[in-house]
This record gives sequence, structure tokens and C-alpha cells, in this order.
Amino acid sequence: MSSDTATEALKIPQHLAIIMDGNGRWAEKNKVSRSKGHETGGQSVQRIIDLCIEKGIPWLTLYAFSTENWGRSKLEVSYLMNMLAKFLKERLPELMAKNVRLHAIGELDMLPKKCRKQLDECLEKTAGNTAMHTVLALSYGSRQEITAAARKLAEQVQQGLLRPQDITPELLGQNLYTAGMPDPDLLIRTSGEMRISNYLLWQISYSEIWVTDVLWPDFGREELDEALRAYTARNRRFGKR
Repeated sequence: MSSDTATEALKIPQHLAIIMDGNGRWAEKNKVSRSKGHETGGQSVQRIIDLCIEKGIPWLTLYAFSTENWGRSKLEVSYLMNMLAKFLKERLPELMAKNVRLHAIGELDMLPKKCRKQLDECLEKTAGNTAMHTVLALSYGSRQEITAAARKLAEQVQQGLLRPQDITPELLGQNLYTAGMPDPDLLIRTSGEMRISNYLLWQISYSEIWVTDVLWPDFGREELDEALRAYTARNRRFGKR
């Protein structure tokens, strides 16, 4: 059976979330610099966006930079921020040509001015695109996100605008960074690590999880098809039976 024929029978998730892990280990394995690993990982980002468009996956959320990543060396953080700004600038024409809308979630005010300016430009220019939604989780931490949402609701209670008994899971969800976005159906983690790493903790409550030993720079069509086959074979019961 050809790859295209096999793909036709796959169940397609409406929202795919990915923890892109393994750039550093890929660099070590291939005896190149960490920066080269990050650069190659950036190429995988465009590859996965193209594959999602091809397969009709309307939402893709990528864990690009966590709040914990600020604790890395200043040199590496600086490189990552410069790479992000460059990626956004170079890929904007392609996002426009492919009708992809870009979103960003996280503590975006922590991004360097140059990076934030380029991000805002991409968000603004792609706002009318409709073929696919790509969400970058930048300076993102799920505990921080939930805490911020709880703080907003507490302030409304304090101001007399909201009663504590009126706070529901739906209301809290409306105050998260991801308000208005569907919850992920499938979460993929590369590099074989069996942890969530403070990523979309609220949103993945009933997501299917698939982990691969493949490092992010090597992740491509074959690995995505394998994940989709695993997703297709699962019976999502959402705790109801």
C-alpha cells in the first residue's frame, strides 16, 4: 500500500499539538553545534506545517520556547530568539502563499523587542488566512497560564463582577491563552521523553498521547503517518464508557 493510499484511511485530528524535543541531542549525535541542531529543528517546523496542510489538519500547536527555557545560557537564548525572528521574517511570504494563519500563546511580553515586533507583524498579516492555524507556544508555561486565568477570575470576584459559584471549567477555559481554540486531539512528543513538560496541561485532559524516540530534526512524513495510524486505532471514550 502506498503512503498516499494509507494516509487516506487515517482519522485526522482537528488539532495536533507537538512537544518538539531533541535538537540538542540531535546535534550531539551528529557531532555538530547546538545552534545547528536548532537550525535543523526549525526546518522541521516548516515541514510539519506543510504536512498538516496536505493532510487537512486545521490546527497545529508547537511548543517552541517554554518559560523554563529562559534559564538556559544567555548565548543559547539569544541565538534562539534571533533564529525565531529570522524564521518569522523568512517564512511570512510562505505562510501568506499557503493561506496559514499564525497565532502565539504565552508570556509574549518577555520576548525581545526585535522578536516581538516580527511576531506581531506575522500575526497581523496572516490574520485573514483560513486554510490552517499554526500556534506557536512562546515563553509558554501551562501552570503560569492557569495561574493567570485564576488571577483574572479572582479580580472579577473582588470587583463584584463575578460570584465564586459561577466559576465553571468553561469560564476558566475562556480566560486561558487558548480561548476560542479547540483542545488538542493528539499530542506528539519527540525524543522519547515520557513527560508533558508544563505544556497545555488543561487543554490535553483528554488528548491522545503518542511518543516517538525520533529526535525533532528527523521528524517527518513517516513519523507523522505512524502517529496518525496510532491515533486512528484508538477509541476515544472521554471517560464516558
